[in-house]
Amino acid sequence: MQVVFLGTASCFPTANRGVSCIALRHEDGFVWLFDCGEGSQIQLQKSCIRPGKITKIFITHLHGDHLFGLPGLVATISTQCAVKPDFILEIYGPQGLRQFLRQSLVLSRTELPFKYQVHELMPESYQLPEDWENWRFDLSEERLHPQELQGTQISARNDVWTVIEQKNTKTSVLAGHNEHLRIPSYGFVVQEPDANGKLDVEKLKSLGVEPGPLYSQLKHGKDIVTPDGKVVKSNEVLGPPKKGRKITIMGDTCNSDKMIQIAMDSDALVHEATLENSMVENALEKGHSTPGMAASYAFAINAKLLLLTHFSQRYRQSNEEDGPRLEILQREAEEKLAELKHSKCSVVLAQDLLEVPLYRLST
Repeated sequence: MQVVFLGTASCFPTANRGVSCIALRHEDGFVWLFDCGEGSQIQLQKSCIRPGKITKIFITHLHGDHLFGLPGLVATISTQCAVKPDFILEIYGPQGLRQFLRQSLVLSRTELPFKYQVHELMPESYQLPEDWENWRFDLSEERLHPQELQGTQISARNDVWTVIEQKNTKTSVLAGHNEHLRIPSYGFVVQEPDANGKLDVEKLKSLGVEPGPLYSQLKHGKDIVTPDGKVVKSNEVLGPPKKGRKITIMGDTCNSDKMIQIAMDSDALVHEATLENSMVENALEKGHSTPGMAASYAFAINAKLLLLTHFSQRYRQSNEEDGPRLEILQREAEEKLAELKHSKCSVVLAQDLLEVPLYRLST
């Protein structure tokens, strides 16, 4: 599994950084996309990700730097990629996402060679800012886009939105509330199931079991009987099980305390760090976080890896003109983790097109 950063800038793209877009590439090659800011199509062309491998898209909130690239990406998938006739592109995000995408595709008369479906996370009352009524949009049901399937409305239960349930040992996705000014914002927790350990091939050969269908049965935890009548138990030839990976990807946030329980013990935490610690008041005023806040959250959920992203344009990369450097943000996060004595958590400063592998660990 890999986390691939396609855009790491906040607010608007720059010459060197795109806005928010993160790809999660699974071991089967399929890709889930988290946010799709303006210009994400261009970033995809530069990356190891192929649009035709994208099967699910998750939008954290409806600000343009996380959303404006979505209609174009859907159109790109339809024109550049060969898809199976029964393919359905599943899209998840806040209430209003369905109308945004539908109107964009209808007004541009965009036809798709596949079906798509938008599932909306319904906000709780505490998520809505005081001026929400001034921005109310018409949610009356309209005629679907020709290739649109009616999506579901996902309500919270105890402040948790069950986005994808784990059925038949598939990966599950939960969502939680991120406090962000002016608009509902969510974070997503991706949880893999545990996997069986590695087969001891040498031991199997010594028992007279040659590679073939019996290996598959053992790999899936089933005992077998060899052609000569020997019973081979799977737990005798399987190594230790490998723990499923857990990845938490935050939207814009200045407080994600309501997600602590579902994000606990994450293998990787993707968290914004828009402004440095000395600018914390400015960050909070705009509903954003500092590296110290991100590190404190990594400590709170016992994360093993902290991936910082969503940087203000004021921070320069080493090959750019004079100005405060991005490395300041990494150093401040590391200093906060050291202060909290959370030494087992590493900090990575994301950059566009960075690929971060996430490995399964034995239980």
